[in-house]
Amino acid sequence: MSEYKYPINDILFSLQSVAQIERLNPYLDDAVDEDLLEAILSEAGKLAEQVIAPINASGDKEGSRVEQGEVIEAKGFKAAFQAYAEGGWIGLSGDPEYGGQGLPSYVATAVNEGVQAANLAFSLCPLLSLGAIEAINQHASDALKNRYLPKMLAGEWAGTMNLTEPSAGSDLAAIACKAIPDGDVFRIKGQKIYITWGDHQMSDNIIHLVLARLPGAPEGVKGISLFIVPKFLLNEQGAPAERNDVHVVSVEHKLGINASPTCVMSFGDQEGAIGYLVGKENDGIKAMFTMMNNARQGVGLQGLAISERAYQQALAYAIERKQGMNASRTGRAAIIEHPDVLRMLMMMKSQIDAMRSLIYVAAVENDLSHFATGEVQKQAIIRTALFTPIVKGWITEQAQEVTSLAIQVHGGMGFIEETGVAQHARDARILPIYEGTNGIQAIDLIGRKLHSDKGEGMLSLLADIEAELALWKGSEMAPYAEKVNAVLEKAKEATQACLDAMQKDSVLGTGLAYPYMMLMGYLVGAWLQMRALHSAKENVRLDDMQKASWQHSVYFYCDHVLPRAFGYAHEIMFGKTTVDNLNKNAFNR
Repeated sequence: MSEYKYPINDILFSLQSVAQIERLNPYLDDAVDEDLLEAILSEAGKLAEQVIAPINASGDKEGSRVEQGEVIEAKGFKAAFQAYAEGGWIGLSGDPEYGGQGLPSYVATAVNEGVQAANLAFSLCPLLSLGAIEAINQHASDALKNRYLPKMLAGEWAGTMNLTEPSAGSDLAAIACKAIPDGDVFRIKGQKIYITWGDHQMSDNIIHLVLARLPGAPEGVKGISLFIVPKFLLNEQGAPAERNDVHVVSVEHKLGINASPTCVMSFGDQEGAIGYLVGKENDGIKAMFTMMNNARQGVGLQGLAISERAYQQALAYAIERKQGMNASRTGRAAIIEHPDVLRMLMMMKSQIDAMRSLIYVAAVENDLSHFATGEVQKQAIIRTALFTPIVKGWITEQAQEVTSLAIQVHGGMGFIEETGVAQHARDARILPIYEGTNGIQAIDLIGRKLHSDKGEGMLSLLADIEAELALWKGSEMAPYAEKVNAVLEKAKEATQACLDAMQKDSVLGTGLAYPYMMLMGYLVGAWLQMRALHSAKENVRLDDMQKASWQHSVYFYCDHVLPRAFGYAHEIMFGKTTVDNLNKNAFNR
């Protein structure tokens, strides 16, 4: 089992040369200079490598358990969380008014890549806390923000998202959890399922954000409100005191992320759990999407992170493992000398490079949507909305392939738990499911993002891609720029076909959603790979070997990965009728 190494050089390159973080400088009072960024990420790498990664495999084996109504997490997790909190990592991009450091979110994203790669199960706790923090900061009253955000940003209190119910699933309109007014507070009654890190002993308090319905609320999502429901109620000094009427019923037994307690939570078994309204009554869906969009980009980052971890392990194994003869038939060869193993490793690396570029480009667009002004901010808001479902959906689909290939590189040893590589595939399998399945991400892209503005935002993105590809005409990159341009032309046709289908029937049109999301993922990945290669060739800090590595990665991606986009374009252009004609009778036997 190989040790995890935080890929600081790849991350810095993606931030500086691909995501072009200098675009933010005009809008920041204090720009993050190169030395500060490198210093922050260097320390984050040490935390990931030395504190969080060593408890990944042991946590997977031990899991979590319920004892006397409390979740007990795996050994070492509490100490790791305390180290994470004491380092100030959770407050990196938090509001300085409440104790955050006010740094751009791309810095936190780069830190979290290491945390998530080191230990995906552990990383879910701060991920959910960050989503809760952002929702409270954007939607809660000043009194609630002053009461909860300082401790949450300090890592002393954790946060959760309580959305899903046994009878609701992803259908939030079916939420039945009740909120009964009681003076200045509300009594919350109901049950929630699949609550990540719903209970644990790693922090002094857990701040649950709970979707519930008020009496007489409108039907559907327009009748949902959001409430803060702390595990421990606070005394007059703002310290945790009396236990609230909320407790864990059980933890799920899962395929992966075994060290992350996925809880069934019960609210109000006695007099009702005390909750505090966040925002306006019946307006919880807005705050929910704040949490969800934060988490969706975070889940895409997890897809990149677990892929990087699996790739590192596969590469180390391929270098060490000897099997078969070398090309000259003079001795045994390490399996990395075999062409098919080289193919698998580069299939992993090239996709990881594209995934990382997209992650950080999306993070910078998100920062511009908050820090910039005028037309730049407007465009960044649109671009962030477009990127979010692709980041979550396309990247987590790629993670399934990358982690599977890591097992394949190991051969039979990959199927044996002791090598540890199987854990990455088991852990990665949740990523296309939670925070909205990838089918829902695709529908979001084709519906809320494409159809809602008649394609204006997407066509602007495609025009930007076309303009950048044109810059490389006549250069040595031109043959590969043409390959990307060929897919771009198909994407234009597919975009119009999707617009037409959604205009004709917005339900049947969603049958094209998944191939459209995947098509756009492969195209955007290729575009950013080309940008990365161009930047690498001009980068004086990269040596010849590093530049050659980027060239191998980008050219391989264009020849071996990008052609998949043509298949998805074909599905969109010619496969709609066969999907439209499907119904439950198609599966009768």
